[in-house]
Amino acid sequence: MLEVRELRAGYGETEVLRGVSLDVGEGEVVAVLGSNGVGKTTLNKVLSGVLPSTGGTVRFNGCELQRANSAAIVSAGLIHVPEGRRIFPNLTIRENLELGGYRRPRRARGANIERVYATFPRLKERARQYAGTLSGGEQQMLAIGRGLMGEPKLLILDEPSLGLSPLMVEEMFALIARLAAGGLAIMLVEQNVVQSFELARRAYIMENGLITLSGAAAELKSNPELKRAYLGL
Repeated sequence: MLEVRELRAGYGETEVLRGVSLDVGEGEVVAVLGSNGVGKTTLNKVLSGVLPSTGGTVRFNGCELQRANSAAIVSAGLIHVPEGRRIFPNLTIRENLELGGYRRPRRARGANIERVYATFPRLKERARQYAGTLSGGEQQMLAIGRGLMGEPKLLILDEPSLGLSPLMVEEMFALIARLAAGGLAIMLVEQNVVQSFELARRAYIMENGLITLSGAAAELKSNPELKRAYLGL
């Protein structure tokens, strides 16, 4: 579904991605793991059309996307839920969700909102509440729900557990697992190694703008190179 080959990108004269290659198959959960500053968020920005690449190729469902704008990428079904939630705090939950469906027909909006409410019942209970008054975990649910309003074929989740309590992290990963069980392809970009490995089928480890390890999550979990990548041991 997603094919990334030798992707390069950066900011000004600083190159952050130095030849990243990875794949995500249909209905697959793939984890992209790495510590802060290795290029994970930059990768997501390039894939979602927010930041231009300087080299390499991105193909999604057979179509080249590296020169497409963000609106076209959303229309194609590649949806990015950014790090830090990025909700609209002065709008209600329902208004935030409606904005997530801006590239889809209006006639589908009501049904899509009800599907989001079925996944996140807490959002339905507070539909008229301002998003800025929600807890961190509820805001993350809203951010994912807004992404689902775009009818994703592939959902990129950037650090969905960031800043959440341990109990909320457990709940968030359980919700992501339910989405995956429904057949949605997910690229999970995280620092949380343990729970990401439990959820993902395959994983890539990023270091300094490069993929340095990849393979089945079950095998990587016990790879001593993983400890070196994260802890420098």
